[in-house]
Amino acid sequence: MSTNKTTIGVLMIVKNEQKHLAACLDSVKGWVDEIVIVDSGSDDNTEQIARQYTDKFIAQHDWQGFGKQRQFAQQQMSSDWILPLDADERVSDELKNSILAAVQNNPSNTCYSLNRLTYALGKFIRHSGWYPDKIIRLYPRQATQYNDALVHESVIVPKNFEVQHLQGDLLHYTFDSLTQYRNKTALYMKSWTDQREGKKSASLGSAIAHGLFRFIKMYIIKRGFLDGRHGLLLAILSANTTFTRYADLWLREYMKKQQSKK
Repeated sequence: MSTNKTTIGVLMIVKNEQKHLAACLDSVKGWVDEIVIVDSGSDDNTEQIARQYTDKFIAQHDWQGFGKQRQFAQQQMSSDWILPLDADERVSDELKNSILAAVQNNPSNTCYSLNRLTYALGKFIRHSGWYPDKIIRLYPRQATQYNDALVHESVIVPKNFEVQHLQGDLLHYTFDSLTQYRNKTALYMKSWTDQREGKKSASLGSAIAHGLFRFIKMYIIKRGFLDGRHGLLLAILSANTTFTRYADLWLREYMKKQQSKK
């Protein structure tokens, strides 16, 4: 790795990503300086694919949540700038050029956000609150890291830092079927409830209310109807996911109370 230029490292946490991994890594091959991939227990060809692109493939099965896993991955890195990617994401050419231009002067007090454009069930979703999905995905390694969240982790923006926005989309190729959607959301739902159990109360009524509001927000307020039948389906699925999370939180509280009465 050259010490005469600002370096960029890709940070990835993966599990069973043989379907998407090569396409993701192809989108950064040749212009990033480091790729670190932390695997949490793949039993497919993820490792074999990853090692074609990097020798920094690390097995870390002590799962403590998404935030902690990303922190561990960052500890293995030496690049000036961190670009976290998920295996089902791909860097567009416009975004690549924006990233290279942004780090050229190596600003010390800036994090960068970008837009993520999601492809779900055979269609790019441009409404429904899914686009622009603005997220911070480029930051100086020595200044910050991800938080400790079990799920929906995010980059900590230090005080006196500014967030600038990059041009170009990060293409997100998520689930292709309802089975994939169910499998993908199962861990997120459990982690969400685990993180709030004992800290946040819920009722069956609040679960229904949250689910209903989620549908209204996504389909009407965020104009999901402009995504056609996909927008309607995604709003229903999202409402059900929201309802299930709060219902699970309520049920756990209820079962604890029942146990305490015995």
